[in-house]
Amino acid sequence: MKKPRGVLIAGNWKMNLLKRETESFFSELSSKLSNQLPALKPEFASQTLQAALFPATFSLEIAKTCAAKLPLPISIGAQNVHWAKSGAFTGEISGPMLLELGLKLSLVGHSERRQYFGETDETALKRTQSLLEQEIRVILCVGETRAEREGGKTKAVLTQQLNAVLGVSGSAVSAYLDGRLIIAYEPVWAIGTGLTASPEQAEEAHQLIRKLIWDGFGMQAAGKTMLLYGGSVTPENIDSLLACPNVDGALVGGASLKPEGFAALLLASHRAIH
Repeated sequence: MKKPRGVLIAGNWKMNLLKRETESFFSELSSKLSNQLPALKPEFASQTLQAALFPATFSLEIAKTCAAKLPLPISIGAQNVHWAKSGAFTGEISGPMLLELGLKLSLVGHSERRQYFGETDETALKRTQSLLEQEIRVILCVGETRAEREGGKTKAVLTQQLNAVLGVSGSAVSAYLDGRLIIAYEPVWAIGTGLTASPEQAEEAHQLIRKLIWDGFGMQAAGKTMLLYGGSVTPENIDSLLACPNVDGALVGGASLKPEGFAALLLASHRAIH
């Protein structure tokens, strides 16, 4: 099955893996992928298949160093970056700090940032716009809670979260709907719970997001914007998710912490492309 936008597998390590564990992860990942290199190398070279990992801030530099030794190009990104380039923001990191490490990728608006650290639609817009202007690629996370889904509010929540960033107030962001801005649909009720949206639920949400982009910014923008699914993705269920026409990859939590799990996700993506 041809995926017109290719496939992206992104692993969010959250607050896990110390320096030695990070080094071990990449060493084992290289070994796990060694037998699959003939099949995977052409896909990575053409960017038909892409991979990214988001370590905790402390591990960004060592992860970048280790990833550079892999036989396949795996991008390293930050889990959160402030919208200001400098200032009195204790505990934050800035875009210039990320760029100084040679990294150009960040998550924005992850549900845990919204739930525990006060991220709002407004601050998600500010982060997204600032990072894109600094030539840092963004994966913007959106998704509904269990109560919102059960209350029939999924469409309203996704529309509100997307319009906050892509709507009138965030119109400058629309210029980046050429592949530089990626949207990750992560139903909050499925993150770390063991619950996963069915392929039908994932496709329905992704169709909605694609239509919102199409209606607002045209067919070309909708066609170039990758949509990832995130929520208890595993090597066992990713095949059925990637079979959905509008699912272009996955934002993975726990399964990305183990080299064998991440390797299995990449091999599943290879199958989806073919």
